Amino acid sequence: MKRYKDFLIVGIDHGYGNIKTANTVTPTGITKLDAAPIFTRNTLCYDGNYYLIGEGHKEYLTDKWEDDDNYLFTLMGIARELNREGITSADVWLAVGLPLTWVNRQREDFRRYMLQRESVEFRYEDKLYSVRIVGCSVFPQGYAAVVPYLKDMTGQNMLADIGNGTVNIMKINNRKPITTQSYTEKMGVNQCVKAASNAMMDKLGVTVDETIIQTMIRYGKADIDSEYAEVLRHAISEYADSIFALFRKYEYNPKLMRLYITGGGGRLIEHFGTYEHDRVTIIGDICASAKGYEDFTVAQLRKEGR
Repeated sequence: MKRYKDFLIVGIDHGYGNIKTANTVTPTGITKLDAAPIFTRNTLCYDGNYYLIGEGHKEYLTDKWEDDDNYLFTLMGIARELNREGITSADVWLAVGLPLTWVNRQREDFRRYMLQRESVEFRYEDKLYSVRIVGCSVFPQGYAAVVPYLKDMTGQNMLADIGNGTVNIMKINNRKPITTQSYTEKMGVNQCVKAASNAMMDKLGVTVDETIIQTMIRYGKADIDSEYAEVLRHAISEYADSIFALFRKYEYNPKLMRLYITGGGGRLIEHFGTYEHDRVTIIGDICASAKGYEDFTVAQLRKEGR
């Protein structure tokens, strides 16, 4: 979160696996409750309804405004950032993103969705928040995460944002994004999780909890039997290989260009991918896009003289 003149800029990265602000990460599971909960942790109250947030992840939707979930996640993200500063009331400018190839077509729809109410009151973890949404900026996902690295992007570069639902690819040559060479594929980490789960059932006849697979992806290991671990490692490694095959489909050549990987899938590639380490940069900060949205918004507002 950044303070700009008399309002706050709150960057929110609406992933299918996690909602990220500049300082927080929350899984995108959301459940509408029948009544007020006994425990208020991770609970949002809005328009008289209660929602438990943070267990599981959101299903893939092509348009991020098809339901109310991303708006509810946005309120939660605002609350979590304000809570860090010890405040419950503020004027807020939202800084959000969309997959690279969707931005031009969907920017205005997503902005309207975010601006559906100017003044909004809600409770998160039993604290009452009163917020006025004064504006919203929409940027390309992934590209925002590499802002600190742009100065190093001389020559040819490929950016890959590996999220839970999609993989976004963009060429960046001599620090300039090549918008005509931007691609979005529905090949996110969730497909890897499903493949690993199926492999466990096919080869060992067991059902494995998704959290075990996620732990293996994130840390390269899990506290399970070695036979089970080997099946998971093999399945995840096959997914990593398929990701590099996707890069090659879009003319990735490690001898001619450098590769920058961001998003939750970066850890997966780090632990299970086969690549030239001196020519691949994995951006480990999962909140990098949300921070980049905030930086872009500050630059945009200054340029516009606001």
